[in-house]
Order: sequence, then structure tokens, then C-alpha cells
Amino acid sequence: QRLNALPSTLPTPQGFVGELRDYQSRGLAWMRFLSELGTGGILADDMGLGKTVQVLAHVLDERERGALTGPTLVVVPTSLVGNWCTEAASFDADLVVTTYALLIRDLERLREHDFDLLVLDEAQAIKNAASQTARAVRELNAKRALAMTGTPLENHLGELWAQLDAVAPGVLGGQQWFGQHFRTPIEKENDSTVREQLSRRISPLMLRRTKHQVLAELPDKTESQREITLAGAQRELYESLRLAQHQRVQQAVAERGLGGSGIVMLDALLKLRQVCCDPRLVKLDSAKKVTRSAKLEHLRDLLPTLIEEKRRILVFSQFTEMLDLIGQALERDGILYTTLTGDTPGKVRTQRVAQFQEGEIPVFLISLKAGGTGLNLTAADTVIHYDPWWNPAVEAQATGRAHRMGQQNPVFVYKLVCAGTVEERIHDLQSRKAHLAASILEGSAERQDDGPLFDEEDLALLFAPVA
Repeated sequence: QRLNALPSTLPTPQGFVGELRDYQSRGLAWMRFLSELGTGGILADDMGLGKTVQVLAHVLDERERGALTGPTLVVVPTSLVGNWCTEAASFDADLVVTTYALLIRDLERLREHDFDLLVLDEAQAIKNAASQTARAVRELNAKRALAMTGTPLENHLGELWAQLDAVAPGVLGGQQWFGQHFRTPIEKENDSTVREQLSRRISPLMLRRTKHQVLAELPDKTESQREITLAGAQRELYESLRLAQHQRVQQAVAERGLGGSGIVMLDALLKLRQVCCDPRLVKLDSAKKVTRSAKLEHLRDLLPTLIEEKRRILVFSQFTEMLDLIGQALERDGILYTTLTGDTPGKVRTQRVAQFQEGEIPVFLISLKAGGTGLNLTAADTVIHYDPWWNPAVEAQATGRAHRMGQQNPVFVYKLVCAGTVEERIHDLQSRKAHLAASILEGSAERQDDGPLFDEEDLALLFAPVA
């Protein structure tokens, strides 16, 4: 009831340099609500809706009304340190910023201090409650904590529990209790009543808005799937690997069960995905003789046309080696490009982003991991996903680098998929995960399927012959 009674907006805090949109003011009011209750929560707005700005406004609002007198500690991925420092300076906020990696190293020193507020950016970093990072976060001395993430639920409900329990301990019970009362009934039994109960329980402590809900003025986004047909030696390689790897997985499942065969299964599927991208990624003797990639040829045909139309293009791939191969092809074609991966140093990263934003180069090759967070690439109006990934939220994060606040042009998204292969079938699993996330986080309708999230039927589908 108190949440429903919140004002639609709050005045901009004194000293805050900038303007808040209506939904951001609503977010500010929600965070004050949490403060008055003395609890934490998760700001789970979609990518590109300004979570950082809302939290900085909250820090200033808390200081202005005397509710925040001690220091604020912000823990972020290494790639976001520069962004947080720049934003804090722009909005006149006083923070202590560290990274998840340094948190573990400096934990003893940080535990010597008491923090009034702990902010966890990209909180999916603590989605595994047993990880060293998650344990370190829980050992900090903080009166209250806020988590920020655009993907609070990626794979299973245990991730949601880990993040919410870190900022509002006990609200979902212990991990074992949560598994018995919520996770098992929802994930394995598809119990809609329990799912609605969980949604109601977390709704006061989690604020999530999507682009469609709050940004009517955001330019249109057009998505299209480009189906590519494997042929010749590449198709033969795929089929031979598919047969061998499916047999390998079936043997592992027979010996260790489905739960104990995860590593074998993922390795087998990885090889099939690599064949679809480019046979040169597959480190097997049988793949060395295959020199052509239908997907790479399709990309090389697509890019010149887009560049002629003055489009600014982001190309995402999970495989950094694939980005190297694409780069070599672009050099042969005389196309200017730059690359960003997890190994790109911070200063070089900033320089390359600036090059692209200022129009010096038309194509930016980005690894899915490096480009999923902390990038604002509004100069881009075209996004190409070279290979699909299991988690639709990760792909959406990457697309959100261009389709976000500040974008002035319509955004076009192309997904390159090898028809009839494991790539096409990944989308079936993606849709299931996306629906589960929506039903829990947004209290939406029931899932469309009745079975468990993953089972042997999924494996049969993934390892089926090329259609």
C-alpha cells in the first residue's frame, strides 16, 4: 500500500546537475521508499534507461535530507569504473568506487569501514551465491544496499535469490527453503499460483521498467533474422560432427545422468556452433580441410551495402577468434573497423569507442561479453549478431548499446542464423527463458510450456539433423 501511495515524481535533489525523466523520478521515489523502510532492493530497469543516473540522484537526495551521512561504496565491473567516475563528477556525487575483482583482494581493508550505502552495479556478478565475489559482498559493513542489473534472472531462480538476498537478507528465506517453496514448484512443476506468489513478494523490492513501458519517444527498432544455408564441405562437416557429438552426449547421459553431463553437452554444442560460424574455429583435424564459411561470406556481402547507406554498424560475436577472422576479411575488402574484447585495455577501449562515436570508422567488432555492459554507442544504427547465444537477455543487452536513450535514428538489428542447425534451435530455448524471466520479474502471464526448462527432448532437438 505504501508503494502504491508513492508520489509520481520527486523534486530533483539540490546540486543534481541534470534532468530526470518522469519514470526516473518515480525510481527516485521508490528508492526513498526503500530508505524509509531501512531495506535494500534491486533496480532492474531495462538496458539504457539510466539506472546510474537514478542511483546518483538517490545518493544526493539521501544526503540532502540527512538520511545519508557516511560514505557510499559502489562496486562495479572493471570496465565501468571510468563511466561511474565520469557520471559522478557530472552529477556532483561523492562516492567510493571499486571493482568486484579488487573487492576480493581488498576485503580486509574495506571491512574496517562502515558504509551507509552499498551499490552493486551489474549485480549479476553475484548471481552465484557460493562464489567468492558473492561471499565477499556479504561481508561488507553496510547499513543498506542497492543492486543494479538489467538481467536479474538469466538462467534460473537461484540467481534471483542470490541477488535479492544480498541486498534484503531473509526476504526470500534461506536458499534451501526458497528452493523447496518457490524454485522447484515454478521451474519443475510450472505452478502458476506459486509463481504469482513470488512475483507479489518481490515486487515492492524490485523496480523494473522496459523500454516499451517508458520510452515511447525512443526510435523504432526493426529486427530481422537472416537465414543462411550450409552447403558443401561445411554442411558435411556439421553433419559428421553432429552425429559424433550426439553419440558422445548420449553416452555421457547414460553413464552420469542429465545433471552430470553438462560439460560434455556444452562442449559438443560449442563445436556445432563453431562450425556454423566458421570451420576454422573448430580445433579438429576434420575441420582443417574446410576453408569456406557461408555465414562469413554472407556478412561480407551485407556490410558494403550497409556502409553505402551510411549506416554505423556494431557486429557482436561470442568468439573473439571469430572477430579476428572477420577483421581479416574486412581488411581484404578495404573496410575500416575497430575491435573491442575483454582483453582490450581501458584507455584503448575509450579511444576506440570515441573513434566510432565520432564517425571515424563505420564498423565496430565487439565480443558479446565485452559489449554487454558499460557501453553507450548511440552513433550506431545497425546491430549484427553474428552468432546467437543461449540467453536472450545477453543479446538484448548488446543491442541496447545502440538502442537506448540518446539514439536519434531507427535501429536495425540483424541476426545471422544457419538454417536448420543448432543455431536455429537455440531460439526455442531462448524464448522459454525469456518467458520465465518475464513471468517472475514482471508478474506476467503463465509460461507457454508445461515441462521443465531443460530435458532430453531439448537435446534431441539441438542435435537433430540439418533440416
